[in-house]
Amino acid sequence: MINERTLVILKPDAIQRNLVGEILKRFENRGLKIVGLKMFVADEERVFKHYNKDDAWFEEKGARSMEARKEAGLPVDKEAIEYGKDIIRGLAKYITAGPSIAVVYEGHRAVDVVVSMVGATEPVSVEAGTIRGDYGIDSYDLCGAQDNRGLRNLVHASETPEEAKREISIWFKEDELVTYKHVLEKILYDVNLDGIVE
Repeated sequence: MINERTLVILKPDAIQRNLVGEILKRFENRGLKIVGLKMFVADEERVFKHYNKDDAWFEEKGARSMEARKEAGLPVDKEAIEYGKDIIRGLAKYITAGPSIAVVYEGHRAVDVVVSMVGATEPVSVEAGTIRGDYGIDSYDLCGAQDNRGLRNLVHASETPEEAKREISIWFKEDELVTYKHVLEKILYDVNLDGIVE
């Protein structure tokens, strides 16, 4: 359990707003260990592979976008599924527009720890004390009313251990991840630290 891994991606808005150090510090202060870190400009193919959404997701999110457009007095001129696909297209446009930073964290229940720290997807409705709640102000309604531009929510976090494993493999090669012992492991988990690197 202490070796569970999860993926965090600091999106272009986190980098452009100079929040990288602040965000990374929060995860480290919690006791998570960095085992992989890289900066890159994402390509659209990997973004679509990463988000891996199905038609039910497109339909549900597209219906929300249609409602937001109606409330904003904008025309609704296509099916819900297409508005749903526009969300991922908008995300791809946003994420490929500038550099991102991917980090693989390791620790006890790392996925749950990161998800609780990041907060819900929509920054404007998430509680204070989370990364998105403290630094984000964007909303689904605003994105939907602006032709489904990508939601500016600073970070991506894997939501399950299985999702983390799949997403890590998209952004990292196995030899880019480092296995080592950290001094915090002795304090947090009473791990023997004979030999730092395995």
